[in-house]
Amino acid sequence: MKLKFDYNNMMESSIGEHGIKQSDIDNAGNAHAAAFAEVINNSGKGWQEWADTPMISDAEINELNEFGKNIREKASSFVVLGIGGSALGPICVFNALLHLHHNELPAAMRKAPKIYVEDNIDPERMASLLDVIDLKTAYFNVITKSGETSETLSQFIILYNLLKKAVGEKAAKEHIFVTTTIGKGALYAVAQKEGFKIFGIPGGVGGRFSVLSNVGLVPFAVMGIDIKSMLDGAKAMRAACERADIKTNPALMTAFLQVRSMQDGKNISVIMPYADGLKTMADFYCQIWAESLGKAVDKAGKTVNCGQTPAKSLGVTDQHSQVQLYTEGPFDKVVTFIGVENFGATIGIPADETADIGDFLKGHTMNELITAERKSTEFALTKAKRSNFTIMMPEVTAETVGELLMYFMYETAFAGAYLGIDTFNQPGVEEGKKATFAMIGRAGYEQKLRELNSIEKNVAYIIK
Repeated sequence: MKLKFDYNNMMESSIGEHGIKQSDIDNAGNAHAAAFAEVINNSGKGWQEWADTPMISDAEINELNEFGKNIREKASSFVVLGIGGSALGPICVFNALLHLHHNELPAAMRKAPKIYVEDNIDPERMASLLDVIDLKTAYFNVITKSGETSETLSQFIILYNLLKKAVGEKAAKEHIFVTTTIGKGALYAVAQKEGFKIFGIPGGVGGRFSVLSNVGLVPFAVMGIDIKSMLDGAKAMRAACERADIKTNPALMTAFLQVRSMQDGKNISVIMPYADGLKTMADFYCQIWAESLGKAVDKAGKTVNCGQTPAKSLGVTDQHSQVQLYTEGPFDKVVTFIGVENFGATIGIPADETADIGDFLKGHTMNELITAERKSTEFALTKAKRSNFTIMMPEVTAETVGELLMYFMYETAFAGAYLGIDTFNQPGVEEGKKATFAMIGRAGYEQKLRELNSIEKNVAYIIK
């Protein structure tokens, strides 16, 4: 494991009465053992098949890489169609491992097609995509585990129709490949009928835990990302998370600290990476943390309405906006920093007389400055007795990104186990999906439509 986890500033010894006592950790041995056993004993089973996603064979990796190379050599643009876990995982990895201005690079410098991840159905966004891609040389990965996702199916129908007009029906089939559950759902049936290349998603891998399955690996292979190193990193984190001793298990420890903080009223979890390449890692975290832990009832059926609201923040940018609240507002937050020791570039600040300003900066580097800013924010929060801890990455590589993604998945699973909830369902999301089907006129949802239509709005509370 290459990542390091510093939770000093979660503890009473650093932040006083707002911190967690060492005795809180020591006296919760039974809770640690139960949470650990629930997750590890079910690893690879049921809805925890995600734990096995890094364990694919070299032959499977080679097959993915060969497929990706074939698409990469033909495509001018590569478009991922998906939403939720089918998009946020790919987005955060692309952001972390590709050039930050990948699509603006000259073709000779890119070595991979332009990449677009379409994770919303705003009609202006679809129109804008069509303005910047050439359908004749664009390739599309349609991703939906259920094969029934309304947003993704609408995108697919629109683009497949346009593709057939642009390149002909036969050629259009070669521009689309799908990632879905084998043998299940409308998309699988259509893919079989149309002859699209199909990549499977294991039945026990939920969307928000799917980034290291074909949901992520297929697009990563297309873009030339080192998926073997990424999976090696994930395996290293998996091994660390299988340590029974909480003092050596990063995900078990931080999950306990977060849950214990929730019990003290710290119901907001701020994730604050100090690297632009990790900016959208916060989006990945926000989904997995919110959708997994926000539950009305526990496994015993008791109403608990638990969860911790995730909030994303970017260092240094949000030091100039959100950090004022974090240091002087309510004691209701835990801030998780993600730091990077060695950035992919070093930019010096000239020491000459370019301008008669900022002498204290001259001769330093932007690398030194961003590190100082992170440490100073940690210091300010700690001085103000605010809970915070830091994940340190030696550098942002495929391997360390794989570690970080696996850590978030295990941390979430352990937190759900401590809370006694079903971490892997999402009944609140499903209710909204059913309402959408009803409103759009899907057969079988007539009763839901009647329920929707029965809700009357009080005109006294409408401003026109």
